[in-house]
Amino acid sequence: MITDATTLTDWLSDRARERDAAGLHRETVVRGDAGPEHVVDLASNDYLGLRRHPRVIDAARAAAGSGGGAGASRLVTGTLPIHAELEDRLAALVGTPAALVLSTGYHANLAATTALADADTLIVSDAHCHASLIDGMRLSRGSVQVARHRDLGHVEELLTARVGRDGEPRGRAMVVVESVYSVLGDAAPLVELADLCAEHDAVLLVDDAHGLGVRGADGAGLVAGSGIAGRPHVVVTTTLSKSLGSQGGAVLGTGLVREHLVNTARPFIYDTGLAPAAAGAALGSLDVLADEPWRCARVREVAARLAEVCGVDEPAGAVLSVPMPGPDEAVAAVAEAGERGVRIGCFRPPSTPDGISRLRFTAHAGITDEDLETVAQVLAGVVGTTGDAA
Repeated sequence: MITDATTLTDWLSDRARERDAAGLHRETVVRGDAGPEHVVDLASNDYLGLRRHPRVIDAARAAAGSGGGAGASRLVTGTLPIHAELEDRLAALVGTPAALVLSTGYHANLAATTALADADTLIVSDAHCHASLIDGMRLSRGSVQVARHRDLGHVEELLTARVGRDGEPRGRAMVVVESVYSVLGDAAPLVELADLCAEHDAVLLVDDAHGLGVRGADGAGLVAGSGIAGRPHVVVTTTLSKSLGSQGGAVLGTGLVREHLVNTARPFIYDTGLAPAAAGAALGSLDVLADEPWRCARVREVAARLAEVCGVDEPAGAVLSVPMPGPDEAVAAVAEAGERGVRIGCFRPPSTPDGISRLRFTAHAGITDEDLETVAQVLAGVVGTTGDAA
């Protein structure tokens, strides 16, 4: 029995000292007006520049008129007309028969993984899957096998074996990937994976969070752009907090997939419905996306220029990264760029699947050509002096 009232304090203090020693201390920073007069943002996920778009803000305000929140879980009284409208619009854009909206993208991944897999399911996960997918796979109680990043041969090998931790054959299988990976910015071979999963009677679950709004016709995402959206064994998750500048998430697939999640997905059943203002903002963003398709092309143009400056491969979406010697160097580079008017981010363990600290850049549609040249000069100095990984 623990009787010492300071035990928790001592334990927390020890963990804090360990993080400090490893250069992995993090803290929330309230964004203010300090720093250069004009800051170019290459750190946020507002890829299309819609978070502050007047039409998006107006749509959020109008939707908030129905209340600050949904008032209850979706299965009680928390399903509002705006949820149904948003689900219809998202399904139509991505090209799936149905969609289910949840309160966060994290919840969407938890819902899909836990509802579509169980203890008798073999789950083949790409080594670079997002933490929300990893958490969902753990909660599903399925047998998880990690495939080498973007390695089709390894995925096929694991599907062919199809055995669990106990060595017994598994009757069902699910392959879990991201369409565009959030650390390296590269793309999954979706067409080949979809065909492989069909051959092995497996579900393909694709997180299209970094593809929606950036790839595909009219920003429909990389799943739609690859021509596999709507296939019965393909399920898509996405977030409303990146290209759509709002908050929330969605799972997209067949009507049977939606019905199954409504009845079994705990992150949906036991959570309050998405706030009306967030749903309204997402709908406003979909309207702007339809009327201003240039934003998708501009994001890719900016991303290509950033990749050229940093000397890395052109990313599949809006995200790219540059390896650094260590976490301290990554944090120092972020500070130096900020002092020179460019806001960038960094990845440090445990956020990086391979344990390498990286600078992280996100392209935005609203960056002007003039700002791009300023960014090029700043990044050339920052990356050029500190960007060689040890």
